Order: sequence, then C-alpha cells, then structure tokens
Amino acid sequence: MKTITLSTAQPTELLDITNELHDAVAEAGIQEGVCSVFCLHTTSCIIVNEHEPGLKQDFETVVRELLPQAAYRHDCVDNNARSHLTAGIVGCNLMIPVHQGRLVLGTWQSVFFVELDGPRPRRSVAVQVIPS
Repeated sequence: MKTITLSTAQPTELLDITNELHDAVAEAGIQEGVCSVFCLHTTSCIIVNEHEPGLKQDFETVVRELLPQAAYRHDCVDNNARSHLTAGIVGCNLMIPVHQGRLVLGTWQSVFFVELDGPRPRRSVAVQVIPS
C-alpha cells in the first residue's frame, strides 16, 4: 500500500492525483488488476472527471451549494457538517482497472481528491494495487 499526502489551500478544492496513481501502479509492477483509491478523511472525497479549469470551478461551486445552510446538529461539534454530508454523498473510494501496467482511464478522465473542509496542511489518500 502507498499513501499519497496532500495539502490544500482552499475551503473547497480539487487536486489532480492521477500522476501519483500512475506512479503507484508502476511501483507495484502489476500488469493486470485494480487500483484501489481510498480517502482517509470524512470531509473530503475522490472523483473521476475531466481536468478542465472551468469544469473544476463549476464542480467546486456545485459542491459548495449541494446542501443548503441549515442548523445541522454536527455543527455544534466543529461547524463542518456540510463537508461531512457532501463527502458521504459523493463517496470516498474508487476502483480503477489496471491493464498492461496502466490505469484504464478514458481520454478525458482524471482522478481528483476533493477537499471539502480546507484549507488543511495534511490530507492522505491510501492507494493499493491489487493483481487479478
């Protein structure tokens, strides 16, 4: 298993981790299998989407507006219930096929870590490449 460590600078931010995943597959030396990607936080998530600046900004806007401001009970603990709820809706993990030693991604697909409660100095994503 490999851990990708990130830092975020914005309250909501998309960070492309595709190259780090390609590196993890190469380091594992596995030709056929799957790459498991798992976010180790409850206020962030993992998605696959196109790496285009306007789309990234649109996604960040939609994530911020996905849930309305409300009197969430968890906010009395640390005022980030919307981040927790959004992460639960979007999801914390992916399984990406590996074929001939490469991630199987579409032409425009990239993998993003999505910060929902930033900025944070240290975020982690667990990556495990599993042979078939």
